[in-house]
Amino acid sequence: MFIKDWKKDVLTIPNMLSLFRLVLIPVYIVIYLNATTTREYFLAGTILAVSCLTDMIDGQIARHFNMISNVGKVLDPIADKLTQLALTVCLSVKYPVLRMVLVLFVAKEAFQTLALVVMYRRGKVLPGSLMPGKLCTTVLFLSFIVMVLIPDLNIRLVNAIAILDAAFLVYAFIGYFLAYFGRNPKLQDFEKS
Repeated sequence: MFIKDWKKDVLTIPNMLSLFRLVLIPVYIVIYLNATTTREYFLAGTILAVSCLTDMIDGQIARHFNMISNVGKVLDPIADKLTQLALTVCLSVKYPVLRMVLVLFVAKEAFQTLALVVMYRRGKVLPGSLMPGKLCTTVLFLSFIVMVLIPDLNIRLVNAIAILDAAFLVYAFIGYFLAYFGRNPKLQDFEKS
C-alpha cells in the first residue's frame, strides 16, 4: 500500500518534467559558459526555452489530470529557483551589471525561505504563488532568453534589462513581505491549505 501511494505521489508526469528541468541546469551551464559561436548560444537558449516550456506544461498537466502531489509542490519551485539562479550566475559572468540582479534574487529567495520556515513552524502557510512572484519569474525568464539568444547585446540594452529585472525582483519581494507580515497577511492554517 505504501509503495503504491509513494509511486502515485512521486512518479507523475509533472514531477518527471520538474526533474527533467533540474537535469537541464548543468547542461545549460556547461554549454553557455563555453559558448563561442552563435550556434552554441542558440543551443543554450533552446535548452532554456525547453526548460521554460516544461515549467508551463507541468502545472497544467498536474491540475488537468489531478496529478497534484506534495512532492510536486516542493519539486517544481525548487527547479524554478535553481534554474533562475543558474541563469543569473551565468549571465552575471558575461554581464557584470547583472550582479545587482543576482544579489536581489538571492536576497528575495533567502527572505522567502526564512519566512516560509518561520510561518510553517507557526502552522501557517501561503496558499500558493503570488502574482508579483509569477510576474517576476516571467520577466526574468524572458529577459534571460533574450540575453542568451542575442549574445552581443548593446550594453545600454543590457543595463535597461538589468534595471527592469531588479524592479520586478523588488516588486516580488515587497509582495511576499506583505503577504507574510503585512497588515492583511495572506497566510492560511497549514491544515486548511
